[in-house]
Amino acid sequence: MSKPLIPAQRRERIQEYLAIHQIARSADLCKVLEISEATVRRDLEWLEQRGILERTHGGAILSQRMAFEQEYQQRAQHHPEEKKSIGELAASLIEAGDIVFVNSGTTATQVLLHIRKDPSITVFTNNVNAALELGDAGYHYCLTGGEFQSRSNSLAGRFAMENLRQIYANKAFLGVDGISAKHGCTVPTDPEAEVVRHMMERTKGQIIVVADHSKWGVVSNFQVASIDEVDKLISDDGLASSAIESLAAHGVSCLLASTPSNPA
Repeated sequence: MSKPLIPAQRRERIQEYLAIHQIARSADLCKVLEISEATVRRDLEWLEQRGILERTHGGAILSQRMAFEQEYQQRAQHHPEEKKSIGELAASLIEAGDIVFVNSGTTATQVLLHIRKDPSITVFTNNVNAALELGDAGYHYCLTGGEFQSRSNSLAGRFAMENLRQIYANKAFLGVDGISAKHGCTVPTDPEAEVVRHMMERTKGQIIVVADHSKWGVVSNFQVASIDEVDKLISDDGLASSAIESLAAHGVSCLLASTPSNPA
């Protein structure tokens, strides 16, 4: 039997494991480090207190901070097939007669691009990029108005807020830059966070987050919702099973879109 590791060594090994895998199950750490579940739990608590990781149901994920907002076109290049599949699946949940909120972002854009042609569907969005691409969408869509945000191709500010206060939707599809059990749903700028919070407040039905698997465990600058405020997460089949379990523990159901690189 190998010599037991001291606490500092164990915690360094856990960080090394997470740096490679991003996600760690407690059971796997017990085997790798040859220690008890109680010891793993204490080490994970110690590391979480220092912001290195976030504990999840049955393990932990590496804490990832988004330091700044990327340009829209930069974000569009990340996981495009996954975002398209998520958009298709999310759009299929929109029914005749629905009044829907959709915010800005590349995944939210895919939702707007895949809503079926039905003039009884009404969508309110601050997503300028989608509006430019939609043309004659075949459904009724309205821009919120507001101040143009060049990095995200979106609208925000006082006029957007005033217009949103006049609307009630029965579904909201929200793209976010980060989602985790501890920190909830986050976005990089306060103006976008304001828009999303208003959309949630004016939604009398389900709050549905659309985010590819790379957003799990990421924490951006402004929280828009705790995890308990979300009804569904629509992601792709690259989302880890531990993430699905953690979300289920908070009452969030997951729908996973199949992508060409990860056939169902």
